[in-house]
Amino acid sequence: MEKVNFQSPQDGEALEFYVIEQTQINGANYLLVAEEEDGDCDAFILKELPQENEEEAMYEMVESEEELEYISKIFSEILEDVDFTM
Repeated sequence: MEKVNFQSPQDGEALEFYVIEQTQINGANYLLVAEEEDGDCDAFILKELPQENEEEAMYEMVESEEELEYISKIFSEILEDVDFTM
């Protein structure tokens, strides 16, 4: 399973997540990531930020309740064996 490094904007702490799934909706790329490779754990949805001339993609955590609910439904359909609780 692919890993992605994420830097927290609040404190600059480097976090490592496992990429569970990715999708593209309305031209935006989204990643479903988790803290652990297997089992029950916290998961987050990251949205790719538009970048020009950057080799590495930049992502931010989706915080909008409306967007989070919509995207989590999409991931639920893609991953039939995953349950989301908010």
